[in-house]
Amino acid sequence: MGLVIHGWNLMPSHLHLIVSRKGSISLEEIFRDWKKFTAKKLIQTIKEINESRAEWLLAHFQKAATALKRIDQFKVWQDGNHPVELEGNKMIDERLHYVHNNPVEAGFVAEPEHWQYSSAGDYAGVKGLIEVDLLE
Repeated sequence: MGLVIHGWNLMPSHLHLIVSRKGSISLEEIFRDWKKFTAKKLIQTIKEINESRAEWLLAHFQKAATALKRIDQFKVWQDGNHPVELEGNKMIDERLHYVHNNPVEAGFVAEPEHWQYSSAGDYAGVKGLIEVDLLE
């Protein structure tokens, strides 16, 4: 039960997901819990690794948290998300192409499947970093 990932792309400033859900849990609930879990893991990782920008990142997340009284110490993710329901194969293909081509358009790689932080490789026949349920 839960989140099924069909496509994804992590860029330096944002994340694209093409997902569906299994079971009765809503996508809102899934994303709420996912953001909470990943924020904790990101903060933990930043504190543990030897990263030159660790202090800057933590200060940035603390500043964002201070602006919102309801957040204890760090705020990693923006509130909300921008869901778009994909209707029909044409729209799904267009969005998958858009998501996978983000790093090409940004000039990071020449081909979508060369971007490690994406499911483009999975669609090109190369196993990626996370499990993806391919759309046909």
